[in-house]
Amino acid sequence: MVNLFQYNTNDTKLQTETKIKLEEIAIVRTDGFPDRPTIIFLHDSLGCIKLWRDFPEKLGELTKCNILVYDRQGYGESCPFSYSKRNNYYMEQEADLLNELLDFWQIDKAILFGHSDGGSIALITAGKYPDKIQGIITEGAHIFVEDVTIKGIEEAIKLYKTTDLKIKLEKYHRNKTNEMFWAWASTWTTNEFRNWNIEGFLPKIECRSLIIQGEEDEYGTLKQVENIITHTNGQSTQLVIPNVKHTPHKEAPEMILQKTSEFIKEINE
Repeated sequence: MVNLFQYNTNDTKLQTETKIKLEEIAIVRTDGFPDRPTIIFLHDSLGCIKLWRDFPEKLGELTKCNILVYDRQGYGESCPFSYSKRNNYYMEQEADLLNELLDFWQIDKAILFGHSDGGSIALITAGKYPDKIQGIITEGAHIFVEDVTIKGIEEAIKLYKTTDLKIKLEKYHRNKTNEMFWAWASTWTTNEFRNWNIEGFLPKIECRSLIIQGEEDEYGTLKQVENIITHTNGQSTQLVIPNVKHTPHKEAPEMILQKTSEFIKEINE
């Protein structure tokens, strides 16, 4: 089991009573390339293993790297949430949990590929545990909350209430769907969360990073990319894609496969 912690503004650990059994975190893993890095895929706020489709396998083959895709707690086939309500530090808690999972999975050469929330978690993980991370790739990662972010979430709430979005999500998250959706939508639209900011972790990131965003991303402006590129300590490259929204690996899969495979090959030369 692993204890989850929440952090106050003085960075003091406050241990919670909840615990997670690491074996209850669902994964799909391939280990066909001995002595090569493992690309770990971190899904978005409504995502899961299955919603990555075959993208991880294709990237693994292109780069001759192992892959691991996992469902975070409360998503897909993993255990339910260990908490009743999210706080402003839930993504840092997920980064701490990922650190524990890296040991549990016995991975010492990790490349993180994170989408949206997964991208933010990847940035925090690389900042807090730099010795374990060889490189990071993010798509639509957030480091602070913007008006466009809230607008995008409010539109998603409308779709959840008035269309078959809930039914579609239930295919993947089953009886965890409602709790999962509102854990995201309710948290991000509170006044308290408007102050959420993870820019303090960026100068601690030592590895190389590829920061991807669609130019038409409905959840964030290019200010997110600019600030990540400016403040990370390791070499950071941006990839902004015209006519693409929040999910580049689905909207422009061939381009993303090409650019990310080139990036991974470069950091492993």
